[in-house]
Amino acid sequence: MSARFETLMALRYLKGAEGRAEGRSFLRFITYVAIGGVAVGVAALLLSLAIVRGFSQEIENKLIGFGSHIQVSSHVQDSPLDNAQALEAGIAGLDSVATVSPVVQTFVLLRQSERSIDGVALVGTRTPPSYMEGRIIDGRFDLGSAAEPGVVVGQTLAKRLKLKVGQRVAAFALQQGGQGLQVERPRVKSLVVRGIYETSLLDVDDTYVFTNLTTARDLAEYPESQVSRFDVTLSDVAYADSTARSIQERFGWPVRTQTIEQQFAGLFAWVNLQEGIIPLVIGVIVLVSAFNIIGALLMLILEKTREIGVLQSLGASGSTLKRLFLLLGLLIGTVGTVIGEGLALALGLIQKRYELIPLPADAYYMTSAPVELNALDFLLVAAVTLALCSLAAYIPARVAARIEPVRAIRFQ
Repeated sequence: MSARFETLMALRYLKGAEGRAEGRSFLRFITYVAIGGVAVGVAALLLSLAIVRGFSQEIENKLIGFGSHIQVSSHVQDSPLDNAQALEAGIAGLDSVATVSPVVQTFVLLRQSERSIDGVALVGTRTPPSYMEGRIIDGRFDLGSAAEPGVVVGQTLAKRLKLKVGQRVAAFALQQGGQGLQVERPRVKSLVVRGIYETSLLDVDDTYVFTNLTTARDLAEYPESQVSRFDVTLSDVAYADSTARSIQERFGWPVRTQTIEQQFAGLFAWVNLQEGIIPLVIGVIVLVSAFNIIGALLMLILEKTREIGVLQSLGASGSTLKRLFLLLGLLIGTVGTVIGEGLALALGLIQKRYELIPLPADAYYMTSAPVELNALDFLLVAAVTLALCSLAAYIPARVAARIEPVRAIRFQ
């Protein structure tokens, strides 16, 4: 019976609390403000978590798609790896390794006309990276063959050199000598532009072009037993550090391994900073909103002092009144949390579908704010918010429990 009474009174105060004199509806407005504060705080925190998760996942996908979980190269700068076939077989035999892709990378001058020429990193690969295939905006990711080599270029480079799909370009590989780049015997290949990609990673779109492995070997003058590196993809990125150590220990010098986080340490540090700081800062909104409940409940108790005295005279104990206002604080938190989570879910889905918030690609490596909604975030934020709201309601609840009935009924 007591629990039903407390629930009934808490719902009554939540829905229609009114003051005693002029501006009677102001008390109801204060309650709604408290609910709105919790809702805004919850929505802001969930959206910030979703965007930070989206940033992290999108950047990781881009970097892994462009590179790999682990890169295996030579400790000697600009030197190839020898015994490529045996090394590839040995790496592929490790338990956590999913694929091993040999890569030949060399510097070339890409020339479309006398005025359209630029230095690029030519990447020769056996199979197109899966992520890059999905970023083609014109043509397709076709690397051609040794007889008719193709090239896939980034959008930034294509705009600068005025390249179009189907157009022929010349690639000049320069002889590497002791005094720097020598041009006495440049190696030349005619390539057909087969596709144009866009990753929003400006350094990638502006610098890297892709062709088949044979063409890259010819330009770099590598025999079949040599490659620049191996791109290793794992069954789970969590095994990156341990697998890199295993490769290093098994094959020794001059083999060098770098995980994806080591290759792009600056970008991952930037992402980790966002993951740690932004949710913490936005989370303060929830904390402040929850403690606004203290003011709302104290104002309610002040306005309802005589009513509280009447309830006590009719048999309501101090513990009953304490539970009543604790329940009221929890109800305010619950309603605010439900509204906030619904708002965050709706806005997140809208952003994911329509990409309404644009971003400058040169600063954020993507053209719109990414959103990654996570059910665990919704559950965790709800639990923390309700706990804070209950904690905030404890002080007003104690005040209500200590009111003396006689003084309360005489209160003006």
